[in-house]
Amino acid sequence: MTQTNPREEKGKEITSQNNLVRINDSLYHVKSQTTQKNYNVVRIGDKFVCDCADHTFRKVCCKHIHAVEFSIKIREEVKEKTKLVINPVNVNSCIYCLGSNIAKDGLRHNKYGDIQKFQCKDCKKYFTINIGFEKMKHNPQGITVAMQLYFSGESLRNVAKSLKLIGMDITHQTVYNWIKKYTELLGKYIEGITPQVSDTWRSDELFLKFSGNIKYMYALLDDETRYLIAQQVANTKFKEDIRQLFRDGKKVAGKKPKVLITDGARNFHQAYMAEYWTRPIEERTVHISHIHFKGDMNNNKMERLNGEIRDREKTMRGLKKMDTPILKGYEIFHNYIRTHEGLNGKTPSEACGIEINGDNKWITLIQNASRGFINAVSLTAIHISHYFCSYSNGVS
Repeated sequence: MTQTNPREEKGKEITSQNNLVRINDSLYHVKSQTTQKNYNVVRIGDKFVCDCADHTFRKVCCKHIHAVEFSIKIREEVKEKTKLVINPVNVNSCIYCLGSNIAKDGLRHNKYGDIQKFQCKDCKKYFTINIGFEKMKHNPQGITVAMQLYFSGESLRNVAKSLKLIGMDITHQTVYNWIKKYTELLGKYIEGITPQVSDTWRSDELFLKFSGNIKYMYALLDDETRYLIAQQVANTKFKEDIRQLFRDGKKVAGKKPKVLITDGARNFHQAYMAEYWTRPIEERTVHISHIHFKGDMNNNKMERLNGEIRDREKTMRGLKKMDTPILKGYEIFHNYIRTHEGLNGKTPSEACGIEINGDNKWITLIQNASRGFINAVSLTAIHISHYFCSYSNGVS
């Protein structure tokens, strides 16, 4: 007969009652079951330590550490069950009538490669599998390589020069047009995806130059997954109203954080009071605004993001306008394409339960974004067609 561990049982009870708060990867606050005190459970290496008497003096795994371990396990199980998998698009239905009676019908040849043609046996129309890249002069691989090179740090002109080596004679303006087109498309698609971010968010600002004028970019970053939740470009550093940034964060994540970590700027606190402060204490976001350079309350993760964006700005030689698609494009690149050493080689989206399959993630995302648009247009056309058919037959 297996003997139960009373500390484990009490740890499960603490977890079930949600009496712990995750501050960051390495720090949890666990509420005492007998007093109003909160114990600190800290990760050191691959183990947790607690400042309660049971762990400090008896050197055992206390109920508070068990509670944290159970909480981590539950989060991982929930994330696995709710994982969103985005696969490359395979043609199994007509893009016009959505019928499944389709067949291959040769190849369409051009100087940039061959594209498979299909015919729908129901509506008799022809179409290709070049979803998302229809009527584009260059092939999907070349276009997405250009986007990858640019967001990895190359300038627009260097990208154009590099692609000439593989026979793509384009200008830097063409590269910018591709970025603008597909950033807008992917931005609308990603709006419908809710990332499984943690309950601890960080916020900070950095200055950027727009046509020589200094502006400030405020950002919300998930502490656990490094997912860039929202961003806002502003004119000032300390006086700017950034409530919209916090509203956008709630909209993207579908929730507000339990813990918000910022510096001591007054506008962060004002936005927090307006958007995340609530009357019931149990539902109130904890605002940590005293950031240290050392210890557990530092903003190193935000500083790392700021460094990435500043490196990106150097090759752009300053941004031209505040509504530039470049910043949104880099947000997509940071969240869905770029792998991070701090996430063991994962992208932030993968850490949030969003898995993108395929050798070229850019193409997978663009295909799925375009397919959703095409299906919506096709369904609308079908509904209109049915309406006029019914109307002509005298059916109201």
